[in-house]
Amino acid sequence: MAAAIRSGSARRRARPLPARQRGFTYLGVLVLIAVMGWMLAATGEVWSTVQQRQREQELLFVGNQYREAIRQYYERSPAAAKRYPPTLEDLLLDKRYPNVQRYLRKLYPDPMTSKPQWGLLRAPDGGIAGVYSLGGGVPFKTDQFEQRDAAFKDARSYARWQFSYQIVGGGALKGDAANEDGENVQPFDAAAGNSADDGSEDGG
Repeated sequence: MAAAIRSGSARRRARPLPARQRGFTYLGVLVLIAVMGWMLAATGEVWSTVQQRQREQELLFVGNQYREAIRQYYERSPAAAKRYPPTLEDLLLDKRYPNVQRYLRKLYPDPMTSKPQWGLLRAPDGGIAGVYSLGGGVPFKTDQFEQRDAAFKDARSYARWQFSYQIVGGGALKGDAANEDGENVQPFDAAAGNSADDGSEDGG
């Protein structure tokens, strides 16, 4: 008797679900997959935004390192006529002095592209008065900059974040070529300078 009861229970468990119930189950699986896909896409978008904001902060730091190094090179010109650095490598070793003069620890790559090339702003004397990113895209940060970067407010491209040391009355900055955004561009390969002594002091 007990064996017959168990056999009947097994047969009841083995019965296939009604078609309507199977349809609801299938629909539920599709909805779950769609929700999971949406969540993964949203997570990826948030992570991408976080990464871009981090690169923007790094660009502000690195750009101002170049700006300060250019300022030091200019202000420490040994002759009466002050000059801008002819190349970015001159910020690693100022050849105008018999003793070692360094204004940068290394030549930083562009945080927005992870490449060593930068857009260069040329001063009236032909030297480098500033740098800017060659990365595309529109900045997330559009306000609340430090005073030295106040000109970056509402910029529509990273090329507008120009880290230059511009002397009042010294003439407008210019470049050697122009890109599609109207910015002046001259790529510079900083890879060779990255092997410089990283332990040196800036401006030492």
